[in-house]
Amino acid sequence: MGGDGGHGPVVIVGPTASGKSALALELARRARAGPDIAGTTELVSVDSMQVYRGMDIGTAKPTAAEQADVPHHLIDLVDPAERFTVVDYATAFEAAMSDIADRGAVPLLVGGTGLYLRAVIDGLTPPPEFADIAAELEAAVGAEGEPEGTVALHRRLAELDPLAASRMEPTNLRRIVRALSVCLGSGRPFSSFGPGLQSYPEVPFRIVGIDLGREALDELISDRYRQQMEQGFLEEVRWLAAQPLSRTAAQALGYKELRAHLAGECTLEEALDVAIARTRRFARRQQRWFARDPRIMWIPYGSPAEMADRVDQLDT
Repeated sequence: MGGDGGHGPVVIVGPTASGKSALALELARRARAGPDIAGTTELVSVDSMQVYRGMDIGTAKPTAAEQADVPHHLIDLVDPAERFTVVDYATAFEAAMSDIADRGAVPLLVGGTGLYLRAVIDGLTPPPEFADIAAELEAAVGAEGEPEGTVALHRRLAELDPLAASRMEPTNLRRIVRALSVCLGSGRPFSSFGPGLQSYPEVPFRIVGIDLGREALDELISDRYRQQMEQGFLEEVRWLAAQPLSRTAAQALGYKELRAHLAGECTLEEALDVAIARTRRFARRQQRWFARDPRIMWIPYGSPAEMADRVDQLDT
């Protein structure tokens, strides 16, 4: 499946902790052991947090050994202090795809950031940015306090663009400010821009999703946090806490909660409980996002080898 086989490159999607990276590595290793062009399969990350250098354990970034085994692209692109947008990602993606093609290699996309994926495979153009308005909105929230100020902004967005407001949590400050700043700056609803996320055109990719139940996913998320703590996640966050962070990097799941612990705002156990709960809610949103895409071919969760076998069977 790693080769094009006349079907186009493969994309592996699914919620966080569902085994996407392990499956992609298994597919790439199988393809690279094969006799044809698929032997040059390379992985392309579609993850909005793995672009940040130094945010390794908490983003489940491929290890140095895995990156040495199979070439990876679009990780470690910027420092955590730097602003990085979906437009930046799309630009980097085009360069990576061109680089892969120049070597006659085959890309295998893997990740759970749905908006980034739609931007690059469907060519979605994001709405314009109104940084000054966004800054004013954030300042207003700071004056009113969190989370009440964020909820108030969400109510304001609901008045201007009910559809956009219905698609985001009333406590998600970053998304609310983005949508509301576009409404105010452009005079148009945020949801009116682009061809729309509700359109699913035919694309030259085969999109494969990992399907698993809520209880199994919840357990995988808890297990991942336990493993990450054993790997030194708290020390990674301690180092990052001393660095300037961009707004996006500062909101990264797990990092935000452990920073609160390091600041003395809660115990380590409380921080992990909150991180696990938030990550589970995030995973639910990922599942709902991908479930809407009729182009995705779903396979049941299993070991990397079992899932790779399922993917290979999709060709037959």
